[in-house]
Amino acid sequence: MQLIHIYHSCFAAVDEGYLVVYDYWQDPKGTLHALLENALQSDIEVFFVVSHFHTDHFNPEITGWCKEHEGWHLIPSYDTIRRRRIPREVPLAELRPGTRVETPYFTLKAYHSTDVGVSTVTELKEGTVLYHAGDNNNWYFPSDELPASSRVKITAEQMDKLYASTLREIKHDYPVIDHAMVPVDHRLGQEMMRGPLQFIQAIEVHYFHPMHYADLSALLAE
Repeated sequence: MQLIHIYHSCFAAVDEGYLVVYDYWQDPKGTLHALLENALQSDIEVFFVVSHFHTDHFNPEITGWCKEHEGWHLIPSYDTIRRRRIPREVPLAELRPGTRVETPYFTLKAYHSTDVGVSTVTELKEGTVLYHAGDNNNWYFPSDELPASSRVKITAEQMDKLYASTLREIKHDYPVIDHAMVPVDHRLGQEMMRGPLQFIQAIEVHYFHPMHYADLSALLAE
């Protein structure tokens, strides 16, 4: 299995016979489109997993693609179906915390998030375990860096407890994760590593993949 970062929070897990795409938004380098073209030519099944309805995690194009191509499947969260008005006959499954989806290639389970939608764990048939956070993170904004548009309505202590609760839930089923895709959001300033560090302290992770940044070069330049 090869895990490829596409852009922002989008990753593609590529293996023989299938392709799993998490939270597709944009594809500035054409990487995903090349993978999808290969999938068409090679008759590979494609699964689009959507953690929640936020614009930077969902591109409505994928709904049309799944209608158009046999063997292409949409697996969105419940709020994405509702907020983006996806016809209910299109998705292969509707993700809510606790939902389990079985395919010939992998098992996917949805978990709670500290934001909207879900986080997910995908266990491939050969045993590799992948975690995609969606927007599940410790959204701890220092008071002097709190965005004017922020909708954070809970205290830092409450956020800590909420995030810890989601990690316990995941660890109960998967104490070891091979690939963890976790937000490292520079808007959190000096606290941007708070959630990621709590994740790897709670759960054994073999490979950590930062996400939720649109442009890594801009992040490193700050």
